[in-house]
Amino acid sequence: MTDVSHKPGSTPPALRLPPLYPIVDVDLCRIRGVDPVAFAMACVNGGARLLQVRQKDLSGGSGAFLEIARAMVDTTAASATRVIVNDRADIAVMAGAAGVHVGQQDLPAAEARAIIGTAAIVGISTHTEAQIDEAADGGADYIAVGPIFRTSTKDTGYDPRGLGLVRYAAATGKPVVAIGGLTLANAGGVFEAGGRSVAIISDLLLRDDPERRVREFLETVASEY
Repeated sequence: MTDVSHKPGSTPPALRLPPLYPIVDVDLCRIRGVDPVAFAMACVNGGARLLQVRQKDLSGGSGAFLEIARAMVDTTAASATRVIVNDRADIAVMAGAAGVHVGQQDLPAAEARAIIGTAAIVGISTHTEAQIDEAADGGADYIAVGPIFRTSTKDTGYDPRGLGLVRYAAATGKPVVAIGGLTLANAGGVFEAGGRSVAIISDLLLRDDPERRVREFLETVASEY
């Protein structure tokens, strides 16, 4: 992935997204009895070069999430993989992560960047054409679009968007990540629609060997586009 470091006030270079963007959902990992950091390292060993860590249930406080995020950053430090923190720009800074991913109900991309710094990666979730238009004019490095297909991993409040929204987002010129119900079997359509990357959760987490599944994805679907 292209180095996004740049001097303050300069135009950051375009972000080159890797084809696979695993999301380490801490809550889902716990339900499945999987250690999130171990799962992250399995993805790294399989060849993943960008990971997102997220935890929606912070009823026990943010300290545990910070600890997990920091552990992921530390354990992947020797690799070429970068870690993005979902929602929390403050935790991303404290953990030394490469960036933050914000949703429609989180901080605006520009405010998140003000916290995390100009050299960091900032991504934003979108679910409609209007949100995509706004994101394209904002300070995000990439636009995430979804849910593409039906998913039970996260309730976004939106029905499946389909590949048409990927095409719409790709026309903005911003790198596009597709998310929602994506698997090894259907991910190819995202690239055909102009997407640069697919964010996958369940298709990796529910496998006995996520490292092998990541490698399988990169050697099959991703290599074709």
